[in-house]
Amino acid sequence: MFQYCPTCGTKLLLKPAGDDGDVPYCLHCEKFWFPMFADCVIVLVANADHQVVLAKMPYLSTQYESLISGYIKPGENAETAALREVKEELGLSGESIAYSGTYWLPKHQMMMHGFIVAVNDEQLTLSDELASAEWVAVADAPEKMWPASPENAALKVLAQYSEQIQ
Repeated sequence: MFQYCPTCGTKLLLKPAGDDGDVPYCLHCEKFWFPMFADCVIVLVANADHQVVLAKMPYLSTQYESLISGYIKPGENAETAALREVKEELGLSGESIAYSGTYWLPKHQMMMHGFIVAVNDEQLTLSDELASAEWVAVADAPEKMWPASPENAALKVLAQYSEQIQ
């Protein structure tokens, strides 16, 4: 929670903001400062054979693979960010995109917006961000991914996709 105004540096006061209760408020800027958190996308990329892309991102783990993910940039909507991340990280263009839900990651204070993107091209062209990426059968994917936990958004998106293709 903010204690000082990010714009002018004035010490904030708590002021009632409707149903949100007391919220930090800047008297100088006349502005409420609600909590902020990162908005990100997590994207399951699938081909016509119902294989999915798992990628290894060294800055996240050298052991586990995961789905494609990234931050939503200012001015982007979540769908645009998902398709951009697939293009940037894998060199693939999405043919269709479907929303799969939102997932809160409390440890990182992130809201993950999940998507399933179907692609026709299977030739992966990796960005420098990825150590590796591979096409994997849906049934084999969980053993390569982070272990199950309440915060594991990637496994939740994978489970949703698995249900859709059965």
